[in-house]
This record gives sequence, C-alpha cells and structure tokens, in this order.
Amino acid sequence: MTFLKLTLEYDGKSFVGWQLQPNGRSVQEELEKGLARLCGEPVRVTGAGRTDAGVHARGQVASLRAPRELPLKAWTAGLNALLPDDMACIRAEIAPEGFDARRWARGKRYTHAILQTAVRSPLERGRAWEIRRPLDIEAMRRAAPALLGTHDFSALRAADCPARTTVREIRKLEILQSGQRIDVIVEATAFLKHMVRNIVGTLVEVGHGRRDARSLAALLEGRDRTRAGPTAPAHGLVLDEVSYLPGNADPRQDFED
Repeated sequence: MTFLKLTLEYDGKSFVGWQLQPNGRSVQEELEKGLARLCGEPVRVTGAGRTDAGVHARGQVASLRAPRELPLKAWTAGLNALLPDDMACIRAEIAPEGFDARRWARGKRYTHAILQTAVRSPLERGRAWEIRRPLDIEAMRRAAPALLGTHDFSALRAADCPARTTVREIRKLEILQSGQRIDVIVEATAFLKHMVRNIVGTLVEVGHGRRDARSLAALLEGRDRTRAGPTAPAHGLVLDEVSYLPGNADPRQDFED
C-alpha cells in the first residue's frame, strides 16, 4: 500500500480549524470528502498541525495510505477538482512506508502578519492584524531573542492547552518590515496552542511601550499566562512550512521521539 504526503494550501476564514469538529466545516473533513470521491471509499488523513479556526496555511502537510494506485497527478489536479475553492493540494509525493505527517515532523514555521495603518484596509483585513498606533519595531526586535532556544512556554500558551509538556524549542524568530506590513516569523520544533499568536500579542505590547523589551525572560520564568500579552487574531497567521528529514525519512531512526 502506498503512503502519500500531500502539501495543502487553504484560506482558513470559513473553517473551524484543521481537525474534524461537530460545530462546522473543517479542513480535514473537506479533504477526506474529496479523497473519498476520488478513491471511491472512505480515506482517513493525518495532519501535521491542528491549525485553529481562521488560521491559514500555505504549507500544511497531510499523510494517508492510498487505497488505490493512481498517478501522482490524480492526487493534485484530480483531487483539486473535488475540493472546495478555499483549499487546494499544491503538491503530492510518494512517502516512505509508515509516513505520519504529525509524528515525523521535525519543525514548523509560521508567519503572523501585522498591518500598521491609520484606516482600515478592506483588501488586507482577512490576512493581517490591523493596528492603528505605530509600533516600535526595534524594541520588538530587542525583545525577541529572549524567546529563542528551549524554554517552558507555559506563559504563552492558551488557558485550555491540552499539551502534557510545555517545553518547546524556538529555532528562529524574526520581525521583518516592508512599508506598513510587519511579518513575525516563528520557527520551532513544535508549538503549544495559541503560542505564536500569544508571542505576537506580547511583542505588540513591547512595540506600544506597554511592556519593557527586557521583560520577556522573566515572563517565561513566571509561567503565568495572565502576565503575557493578548492573543493576536487568527486571521493574521499562516502555517508556512512543515519540515522533515531529507527524503521524508522516519526521525525515529536517528532521534528519540
């Protein structure tokens, strides 16, 4: 039986998130419906990340066991003809036996977009967090290095986060500016629920002078969510990429899970 790796792009506006839920349409539900029509039987997929309601993706990854042998083009062009307009399979690859998009992932990269604008932007409102007051970008950049490396991120997770361990490693945290647009790029081994959005909300407080740029190390040490900044809106967040070992190899061959 062939294992497949599908790379997906979607507009999260009308989805309740990645995971199947009884209260609305999910990305997983729509993907499995399209695959069932393509294959003529039910197909279950595993997603690399459980994006929240309203969060977008240009590099989400799903894995599945293909119940039928089809050319790779069928898993892109053929599948896309059966998917709704707000999502697409942009790439399909043959994966090693047992490939699991979530368990084999070695890291994820997200970008959260902020738009500094005195008036609303109808074209950007569903893709960026619109902020009316100017931000001190240099202060935000001075604050960011305290979050790099391996830490307990309890202070920056959602109150209802179900993770059993709160230790994560942030490998990259960049704040880029182009005109009115600011992109906060975060790459880590894995993320806690709302972790990126809470990082962005906290950095925005630094940018507005409400929080000292040198305070983030103490915030992490305190492990108190109520002392961190607000949760940035979901619509500004995009899952850019999920990383794997070369050849999508099983990480358990070289690493302890």
